[in-house]
Amino acid sequence: MPKEKRAAIIGVPMDLGGNRRGVDMGPSAMRVTNLAGRMQKLGWDVVDKGDVDVPIPEEIQVGDRNRKYADEIRKVCETLQRWVESALAESRVPIVLGGDHSLAMGSIAGVSNSYSKGRKKIGLIWMDAHGDMNTPWSTGSGNVHGMPLSYILGMWSDGGKEGDGIRRVDPACSCLVGVRDIDEREKSLIRESGIHVFTMKEVDQIGISRVMEEAIKFASNGTAGIHVSFDIDVVDPVVAPGVGTPKRGGLNYREAHLSMELVADTGQLIGIDMVEVNPIVDHKNSTAELGSELILSAMGKRIF
Repeated sequence: MPKEKRAAIIGVPMDLGGNRRGVDMGPSAMRVTNLAGRMQKLGWDVVDKGDVDVPIPEEIQVGDRNRKYADEIRKVCETLQRWVESALAESRVPIVLGGDHSLAMGSIAGVSNSYSKGRKKIGLIWMDAHGDMNTPWSTGSGNVHGMPLSYILGMWSDGGKEGDGIRRVDPACSCLVGVRDIDEREKSLIRESGIHVFTMKEVDQIGISRVMEEAIKFASNGTAGIHVSFDIDVVDPVVAPGVGTPKRGGLNYREAHLSMELVADTGQLIGIDMVEVNPIVDHKNSTAELGSELILSAMGKRIF
């Protein structure tokens, strides 16, 4: 984390990666909670960079059915990568508001590329109910928001423009936390990748505190810092109803906050995504409010 408390908010109103409309409104829903103002009260110098331009599905072609809207998603992610690199060049922690989780291909590429210039690698904590480890060759839906983690780990190796096979993060320094809904095809891909996995079974058995301590240990081992990519559906839908793909049995309210508080305690946060907030299926903007609260916890808000 930069020595000065400087951050940049970047919105990515994208719902091209999934099959449920509405997550494109996630950035606006979180901004309505006065996220920037609340961060300023924590002592952060915050600038809002606005939203990356994203086309709507009605004005573009689906393209390859095994990676729907991949061309347009790639263009959005390339733009987001540049915006993230620009924020880091200003010594600002990029806070990326989504939008579906496919945006992480751009945000993490931006953080990774920025630190690789100094020959440093980054750590990754990916919090999600789902594995997000399908590839265009394993997917059953073709929805790219189910594939970004495999892309980031360099598992799209067809040599084409949508998959260059380059690892943005080292799997040894990467962790998948809170998963409870993994496709059969994904299981072997996850095992092959070498990423550290903490399912909800581990959370139940040893507690979120121990799980996050282990995840932080892996993500901080020899790295420049930790990027957190937080899919709000890792939280139980009783607490976070407004999500793209809800799945029962997730983190409760305090477990979610503790996970971010422990990241903040390290002082090593270098970027964060908060994704898959869907106001259409939310209740009084409660999920967007939770997303903002979790960002604040990651940025150092304390109970006492």
